Amino acid sequence: MAATRSYGDPCAVARALDLIGERWAMMIIRELLFGPKRYSDLHIGLPHASPTVLSQRLRELEGGEVIRRRKVGPPTRAWVYELTDWGHQLEPILVHLGRWGRGAPTKQTTTSLSTDSLMLALQSHLEPSRLQGLDATVLIDLGEDLFTIRVADGDLTIRRGEPERSDVAVQTDTANFTALVIGRCPLGELGDGVQVSGDHEAFDRLLDALVAA
Repeated sequence: MAATRSYGDPCAVARALDLIGERWAMMIIRELLFGPKRYSDLHIGLPHASPTVLSQRLRELEGGEVIRRRKVGPPTRAWVYELTDWGHQLEPILVHLGRWGRGAPTKQTTTSLSTDSLMLALQSHLEPSRLQGLDATVLIDLGEDLFTIRVADGDLTIRRGEPERSDVAVQTDTANFTALVIGRCPLGELGDGVQVSGDHEAFDRLLDALVAA
């Protein structure tokens, strides 16, 4: 694949950045970490990316085999973008990049987190050793977006969509979930802003595994 710009350097780091180093490329990958999205959904998650730049980055990432485009349906037929297996290997890199970025000296913006960036933040705030012994499937209902969190053997995976069954279901919005995950606000202080049904202890274990920013 011929990138828009290339370092022309045979180093593997340079070759990787030829594929994912352009502005918005890693943000697109962030938006696709947990499952496929339509172009319109990507634009909602990345509102500051112009349609022209977003389309160009998608073409470049597809040409580099980091993402692919496919048709889904029926009943609803639509074209979606998703990460390839190779593209999914960037997930731990983004998690660690999020941990590193928490120490950035630049000021935080007042812009709200997208649901995908919020779920990535959950992973980057996680201390996996605190999950030992927990085996649970958690449904996170953020209104327009549903996510499945699966915890087993000390590992946590997140995927977009509703599970066939869950041990605990959490219904909230991005503001309250941000307060839980990033602000480490006690669950009891959010009142009706967070509704938990099912195995409350499992959800408490998950929250206890998060570390402060």
